Order: sequence, then structure tokens, then C-alpha cells
Amino acid sequence: MALAIATCIAAPSFADEIRLKDGKKLYGVIVAYEDNMFKVKTDYGYVLVEKDKIAAIVPNSPAGSESKSGSQPPKSEPAATPATNNAAATPAATETSAKTKIPNANVRPAIPTASATTSAPAPNVKSAAPATATELSTTAAAPAPPKDEPPPVKEEIQGNQYTNFTHGFKMYKAPSWALIEDARKALPNAIVAMGTSNESTLMVIGEEKTKEPLETAAASVEKRLREIYVNYRLISQKKTTVGGMPAVEYKYRGMADDHDWSGTLVVIGRGKDILTALGMTFAESDLIQIQENVISRSISSLDFTVHN
Repeated sequence: MALAIATCIAAPSFADEIRLKDGKKLYGVIVAYEDNMFKVKTDYGYVLVEKDKIAAIVPNSPAGSESKSGSQPPKSEPAATPATNNAAATPAATETSAKTKIPNANVRPAIPTASATTSAPAPNVKSAAPATATELSTTAAAPAPPKDEPPPVKEEIQGNQYTNFTHGFKMYKAPSWALIEDARKALPNAIVAMGTSNESTLMVIGEEKTKEPLETAAASVEKRLREIYVNYRLISQKKTTVGGMPAVEYKYRGMADDHDWSGTLVVIGRGKDILTALGMTFAESDLIQIQENVISRSISSLDFTVHN
């Protein structure tokens, strides 16, 4: 409940989907066309794609827009504004997709919608006796106590570094990643969620509510992965250290949301706390090796020496 993005070029905020004739897809903004080659600005740098290998170009536009044929070269476009630290523009979609891929206690039942709430039968009020003045005054004098709200998270982003003062850690943030607030709110144990604008790469740091030892807690989190992904395959498992803390690392592959995902789960023992770092990326992308390298860099950069 993925990564040589280590360039200084921020990714475009809205990426087109470029469908290749061999069935693969590429996400980015076409910025130039020359010598029968499209120059595409992606989250990971510039890529040249031959026109004859493109089946269709689907722009990131409002619903109902038609796909552009790959046979007509588009006009050169300026690079889009770099991604900000805010979440993507579709909170509901972000929340739904994040919950189906991320086992963050990780997974919880779907949040009831307004329609589900209103479908319950209305109470029968016809036989109720009129309230007396005493009852009304008593009711008015006893409002429901306000719910305790957690304090706001103290965090900041400086260049390619994310720092969380509330939970005491910092880590590398790829230039194309932005904070995804709705994913963090949807997952009860998530500390921070970030990723690319098209959600092809996601990174979630969480805190497990458990008193189990590291290896037992790690096995429990990995078990939830098996329950979420279709055709889940564990690629490797090993003991390691992250930020000087003992950890267990799992690498896996699995299907979710009609995509094949490559993921890395690291469960970290920080004193009495159990933290999780989960990075995942589209496995069907031509850039999978780059994305996985960036995920590895982000996880290995975790530093727990931050003080509030």
C-alpha cells in the first residue's frame, strides 16, 4: 500500500502516452521531430524514437480527446513546467490506485463512498414522540466531543533531498518525483508517498504498528504483498543494512491495475520502530533498469540522524 532519474532536469507535469507497434508504451512530452525521429522528454531524460515504430500518440488531455496518429509529426513543443511538490491533479484516482498496489497495514478496506453511505435505510421517525423542552435543552448542551487530530507532519524538500523532521529521516528524491498527499492519507501507516506524475513509479515510506521483531514483521509485510498482487513472484530476499539499521530486503514482480510491476520492499528495524520502504515501477517499460536504479538509490540514501 522503479530509478538514472538523478538528473537535474525536472519531468514534465503532463506526459503523453506513446504506444509502440511492439506493444510497449513510453510516457513523455514530444519536444522535437527531425530525420524521422521524435525527441521525447521523459521523467528520465531525452529519448529518440523512430516514427515508423510508433503506433499511436495519446495526449494527456481531458476525457474524449482522440489519439494522434503516429504518422504525422507534431510541432515542436516547449518543455512543460517542472513538477512541483504537490500531489497529482486527480486525488481520487491516486488514492484508489495507491491502495491497490501498496501493502501499508498497509492495506485497509475501501473507504465508504457517499453513495454507499446514503444507501442505508432511513430511520422511521413517524412513530417518534415529540421531544420535550427538557430533552431538547439536554441534547443541545451535550455536543459530540471533537476528534483528536494528529499534528501536521513537519517536512521539507531542498533540491533532490526530502527531509521528515517529525519521523527523523531524510532521503534522496528524484527530480521528477512529487509528493502524493492523497496516497499518504489513504494508507493508514504511510509517512510519505511520492512518485512520478503518471504514477509509473511510486515510493512509500511507512511505519508498522507492531511490537514483533524485525524478521517476523518483515515476513508479515511480505505476506501482504502476496495477497495484493496477481502472479506474485519473489525474485530475491536478503538481510542488509539501511542507514546503519538492520533490514530485510525483498525484490518481487507482480500484476496490479493491469500493469506488471517491479518492486523493492525493505523492512527496517530502527530501535523499537519498524519502518518500511516500498518502491515500485512499471516492469513493462523500456526504462525499467533506470527506474529500478533510482529506487535503489533512494532507499539506500535513507539517513536516520535527523532531529526535530
